[in-house]
Amino acid sequence: MNAHQTFRIAAIPADGVGKEVVAAGRTVLDALAADSGGSFRFAWEEFPWGCGHYAETGRMMDEDGLDRLQTFDAIYFGAVGWPTVPDHISLWGLRLAICQGFDQWANVRPVRFLPGVTSPLRAADDQDLDWVVVRENSEGEYAGLGGRNLAARGPGGEVAVQSALFTEVGCERVMRFAFDLARERGEGRRKVSSVTKSNAQQYGMVLWDEVFRRVARDYPDVETESVLVDAMSAKFVLDPADLSVVVASNLHADILSDLGSALAGSLGLAASANLNPERRFPSMFEPVHGTAPDIAGKGLANPIGAVGSAALMLDHLGLPDQAARLEQAIATTTAAGILTRDLGGTASTADVTAALVDALGDAGGNSAR
Repeated sequence: MNAHQTFRIAAIPADGVGKEVVAAGRTVLDALAADSGGSFRFAWEEFPWGCGHYAETGRMMDEDGLDRLQTFDAIYFGAVGWPTVPDHISLWGLRLAICQGFDQWANVRPVRFLPGVTSPLRAADDQDLDWVVVRENSEGEYAGLGGRNLAARGPGGEVAVQSALFTEVGCERVMRFAFDLARERGEGRRKVSSVTKSNAQQYGMVLWDEVFRRVARDYPDVETESVLVDAMSAKFVLDPADLSVVVASNLHADILSDLGSALAGSLGLAASANLNPERRFPSMFEPVHGTAPDIAGKGLANPIGAVGSAALMLDHLGLPDQAARLEQAIATTTAAGILTRDLGGTASTADVTAALVDALGDAGGNSAR
């Protein structure tokens, strides 16, 4: 890594607790940079896009938003959505506009079981559980193909068609990404589980299965399995120790990754990376949780998902040692019992943020590579 490297990061807190957790993540990241001996720093620019922006302008983000974001090294995102704006408008107008506009086709969602956090899963008491969900992020069930018609029939007569799109290119690239990730996880973890529903979806998911079998032949050192999505949801609960890398379509992975985070203790722990692996466009890093209007502005939000997402961003930016420091700070904080309300604790967002910064200092700085 070059000394005194500056990373330009676009911050989009968006709505609700997104504003609070992005602020917390920025505080932790700046503390990490300050403790790096000047090896790197972050240059932030914050964009006020979201449902508030929509109320003022009729747009979730500015018309030239993608052009402006394209110049950044990465995007740090909060959460989007508010009761005053229909969910399909807020999602498609901002988050999905960025993901699809920048071809962020691999969505990586680790499932981490942290010390000091009580899991509802009994298997977590005596097993080392750790897996990653790789979500196809550009097509599948979220391709946005379809329409609504026949409203002229009168009330109750309208028809909506929503089509899922599966392409060989889209399936293959996310599957190869998953296999490469499984290899990186080392001996004993080299396994890819493909999630399917080809017994009922006889076109798109049959193509998914065929591509998976073909790609698997190029990775003879990686164990494979193909599991129906309903059976995989049961496996997450009944046999999680057998999981390493789970690759699934857009909708299936979205649901399963939330299940995994709930099993780990809370959706507030869940981190994610929306990657453009070819690096033609900036990638985006965000916690998986929503905007939580019921607690927004009260200082109760769990910032760990956002900070875990920041660790994924550091790794993507070529700072794996710093990413590891951040992950260790998270583990140190939860192990010390400094937990927000969603985890059964009483700590505020500010309390957890301060504990994370302290944990970074206790671990020692100046370790940038």
